[in-house]
This record gives sequence, C-alpha cells and structure tokens, in this order.
Amino acid sequence: MTITTTPKDRLIIALDVENDRKALELVDELRGAVGMFKVGHQLFTAYGPDIVRRIIEKGSRVFLDLKYHDIPNTVASASVEAVKLGVSIFNVHALGGMDMMKAAAEATHETADKQGLKRPLVLAVTILTSMDSVALRRDLKINRSLRREVSHLAKLAQRAGMNGVVASPQEIRLLRKAIRGSFLILTPGVRPAWAGKDDQKRVMTPGEATSCGADYIVVGRPVLKATDKRAAVEKIVMEIGHPSC
Repeated sequence: MTITTTPKDRLIIALDVENDRKALELVDELRGAVGMFKVGHQLFTAYGPDIVRRIIEKGSRVFLDLKYHDIPNTVASASVEAVKLGVSIFNVHALGGMDMMKAAAEATHETADKQGLKRPLVLAVTILTSMDSVALRRDLKINRSLRREVSHLAKLAQRAGMNGVVASPQEIRLLRKAIRGSFLILTPGVRPAWAGKDDQKRVMTPGEATSCGADYIVVGRPVLKATDKRAAVEKIVMEIGHPSC
C-alpha cells in the first residue's frame, strides 16, 4: 500500500487535551492545515465515541489511538465498532500476537465491505516510543535488542494482515529494509528542532522522519503548547516538505 499525499496530509495532530471544548477548538483552528487528528485514551475515556463523531462531522479525519490488546474475539469486536465509527486509522498492539492481529484485520475488512464503508487502515504498535533498550530488558524481560524486537513484531504484523505499524522514527530505516512490499509506517516521537523531547526517548524531526520513510507523523505538545498553533503547524509542514534524513 502506498499513499500519495501533500506534506500537510502526512501530519497528524494529537488531541491530548483535557476536555472536548479544547479538542474541538483545535480542530476548528487547524482544520485544513493538517491531515488528521489523533484521539487517544484521555479524550476517548472522558467523552467516548461521541467526540470522534463530532470531529468527523466537522469534515476532519481521525486516527483512533487506543492500541487494542486483548483476546482475538474482543479485539475483533472493537475493530468492527471502529469501522462503524468512521475512523481513518486505528491501532492494535503487535504484542497481542498473530491471532489477535488477524482477527482485527479480518473483522475490519468484512465489516467495511458488508456495510459499504471505507476500510480504515489498521496499524500495529511495535514498541512504545517512551521505552528504550534498558526498559525492554528490565521491565519486559525481552533480551532481544530493541531493533530486532521491532523488526520481528513488524514482520509478524505484516503476515497478520496489518496495513502497517506504529514505530519510533529511529526504526524507520530498519523497517524499510526489513519489510518487503507495501507497508505503512506511522511515527510518533516526532519533535521539531525547535521543541523539547518531553518524555519521548527515541525522537527525530519531521523532515528527518518523512525523509527516512515515514508515511505519517504524529505531533502533539510542540503544537499544543505553541502560542500560535497554526503557525507551528505551518513550520512543521514546511519541515516535512524539506526532508533531511
């Protein structure tokens, strides 16, 4: 799968805010300047599917970032609801295994085709960008190197029928070499050169990430904290358009 987009279409803004008013204000302010908005655990837990519907009703696209990780039947059922909700992208945890990812992909395709809806992209999360090699060994007891674990999970996701993965920018080139065929990479942990790293440990600038092969990048705090959010977005879009891997 390949995507042909303008630089702004590749930018996803994370709506990691405390209430629906702020989220919808951001959508109104940035609509047309970005490709999509991410709804994660904070906003979804507070306002449920309704906040997703309200964003879509405004003519914007949604990446539902809930990282489903449960038994295959439960994740398949959640995938069905994500399709009905009209999201453009949603994700699952690759660590949920082959059967879980296959169930998600199959339920997504069957529901969309049966109801005449557009198929959302289903992506698998490899290793969270807040983790590094030390945390992988210490907390998860995974002795394989972080790079090898990311590569393994991405290959597993492709065999399971995922459209792509969510991965750190520092693994983009690794994945482009390891994965054959059409496979999307959505990259969080992206920080413009003028922004701080916050709690992300494996980061890259927008220009570097897209040049190295990311199809979509997610940016949150550098925009959310900006005094002029639209100007911040425009600077990021310019970086995407002038890659520097």
